[in-house]
Amino acid sequence: MQRGSDCLPLSHLDPCGSETFPPPQKHEVNSPGAPAGVSRMRQTVIFYLSYLLGVALSLACLVCVCVWSARWRGGFAWDGSGLQFNWHPVLMVAGLVVLYGNGAVLYRVPLTWGQNKLPWKLLHAALMLLALVLSVVGLCAVFGFNNANNIPNLYSLHSWIGIAATALFAMQWVAGLAVFLLPCSPTSLRKLLKPVHVWLGGGILSLSIAACISGINEKLFFVLKASAGGAQPYSALPPEALLANSLGVLIVAFGLVVFFILSNQKWQRPDSRPEELAYTPLLQEENE
Repeated sequence: MQRGSDCLPLSHLDPCGSETFPPPQKHEVNSPGAPAGVSRMRQTVIFYLSYLLGVALSLACLVCVCVWSARWRGGFAWDGSGLQFNWHPVLMVAGLVVLYGNGAVLYRVPLTWGQNKLPWKLLHAALMLLALVLSVVGLCAVFGFNNANNIPNLYSLHSWIGIAATALFAMQWVAGLAVFLLPCSPTSLRKLLKPVHVWLGGGILSLSIAACISGINEKLFFVLKASAGGAQPYSALPPEALLANSLGVLIVAFGLVVFFILSNQKWQRPDSRPEELAYTPLLQEENE
């Protein structure tokens, strides 16, 4: 038997049989989870700051529109007078903007992750239904006021945008309920309609903001006119105009925050269970 053959299986020996040692290796202490954890923490903090900003802006919108209608426009009634009209801006801002926007970002809240999705789906659907009901009542208020005072309906660009937003919202809610919430809907139909649903959801919010902005401006042009009694025109920027213009700015700011939250892919609700893919939230922007 040859001596070299006895040496072959021993990888740590040289051909002559003497023992060799590998060069010392440097061991680096790595913590791959630390950067990811810091990044998640940063994203969570940014999300909650953005979310709280959106909530604050939505509350400010409600306060401004209520103060405008109650203090400068005389309050509320349902008698065909101008007091009935005052319900219109309050209900449209509350429904098409505030509730709609907050309902759209509900699934982005990290507290909803890793839990049973069905209660959150029902809450989401309920918020959107309440928003739709308020919007319809707001339309009834303005139609009733116009009919009682022989004012034509749906002649302005503002009214066209507003009625389009409400009609699309109604169709969106019914389609979302039937396709994305009911278990009898086939998965192939959900996948087919998901991009349309997502795109239409953002479009409805954009139309709602445009309708509110144009409606505020239209109302100020109608009511703020110079008169012999000393009333200041819109061009003089009286306190009522300052408040109403500020309301418009707050609505736009709130919409921008909502779109910012929905556009950030890092804030999407992660999949917790594969079987949940059979259900898609009504206004969820991305695959969960």
